Amino acid sequence: MISLTIFRDFYKMKRILAFGFLFTALSIPSYSQELNCTVSINADRVQITDRSIFTDMQKSFSQFMSQTRWTKDVFQPIERIHCSLNITIESMPSIGSFNATVHIQSSRPVYNTNYETLMLNFADRDWQFEYTESQPLEYTDNSYSSNLVSMLSFYAYVIIGLDYDSFGKLSGDPMYNKALNIVNLAQPSNRTGWQPFESNRNRYWLIENLTNQQMAPLREGIYEYHRLALDQFHEDPDAARQKILEVLQKIQQVNDNRPNSILVISFFDAKSDELQNIFSQGNMQVRREAYNIITKIDPTKSDQFKSILQN
Repeated sequence: MISLTIFRDFYKMKRILAFGFLFTALSIPSYSQELNCTVSINADRVQITDRSIFTDMQKSFSQFMSQTRWTKDVFQPIERIHCSLNITIESMPSIGSFNATVHIQSSRPVYNTNYETLMLNFADRDWQFEYTESQPLEYTDNSYSSNLVSMLSFYAYVIIGLDYDSFGKLSGDPMYNKALNIVNLAQPSNRTGWQPFESNRNRYWLIENLTNQQMAPLREGIYEYHRLALDQFHEDPDAARQKILEVLQKIQQVNDNRPNSILVISFFDAKSDELQNIFSQGNMQVRREAYNIITKIDPTKSDQFKSILQN
């Protein structure tokens, strides 16, 4: 449990970051890195006698994500962003070469609670990479060193950008620009996941949505949903539900302009269970409007959300 005093310090620092105040080591002591990343690797499908490479891989990926300094902003240990990479190795075409699917999640604490809300809940099925035991991993701006480093670094910046967006309107821009640069540098490699024509649910389209002005209302909604609704929910649940309904209305407008956009899909992949819980109580008219919007955007969720109309 995070104490209220510590959490207020966390919240204050996040607000400072969101409004763009940067602190250097000359003015304030340097603290830990931005991410606290848990990595799990399932290699059951790979038939190999010496499986130590997967233990080494798990440790190396976790250290790379959690020990790299991704920004110049100051984070205290309690402020680190919780995230996870659940990697399933699908095949090993040759020694040191791997095909995998990865489930990426990140979360953010909600003010004055012990609850963490999902920010990203994304499945990437296009991981192709090379790795050997004790291989050093190092990210350098404006340089493509390997597909593995590019993929890990891409998600590090997307995770941080989403966190920043939730504390300040459109505050994730610098992080998304970093991720976009990674995409541009990786495209000549012709590895999967970086190209617009391969799929509408890959890394290219995720960052395209996050940097496209047509999607800005949804990104503004990320701030309003978290800072103006979830963080205030303990004070006035009905007002928070109304604010979330307004966010859903914004998302509906975005979806009308860009149907089936990955950012819209990703939002509901992260928030569906939470939205179901939020709208299980409160004003029935608000709940009904929320139901109509959610099920219009994604009819597959109709059965899941019927419960919010039954209480």
